[in-house]
Amino acid sequence: MKQNIHIMKQSKILAAWLISLIMTAAALGLSGCASTKEHNTESMLSAAGFHTMTPTTPQQQACYAALPPFKVQRRESNGKVTYAYADKKAGILYVGGENEYQRYRQLGQQQKIADEQLQAAEMNQDAAMNWDSWGPGGMWW
Repeated sequence: MKQNIHIMKQSKILAAWLISLIMTAAALGLSGCASTKEHNTESMLSAAGFHTMTPTTPQQQACYAALPPFKVQRRESNGKVTYAYADKKAGILYVGGENEYQRYRQLGQQQKIADEQLQAAEMNQDAAMNWDSWGPGGMWW
């Protein structure tokens, strides 16, 4: 009987420790999400053929300052379409035309599909773990 109580106490301590660890990992993960998303966007822009520019003239710096950070913006001038993305942390501008933008969108769709496939695989792996064998609530609580 005493041994069962001791095992139950250890299980509760372990469960509390695991929950604390998961919460800490989640908090750290969420704090890096925006940065990771921005880095992913910049990687895809580069892969799509966008080139980087550093605004040097006062006119370029004024245009750059007016752009919202970390958003692809479309601009049409004299019948020519240009897309720009301002990385305000690095102080650079990603610039591309219609072909580069279409390639960027295609890469984004491919990334979305890959993410969905990974999520489905993780869900299938979780289902294969047969959590039901632990009974209602599992052994953790």
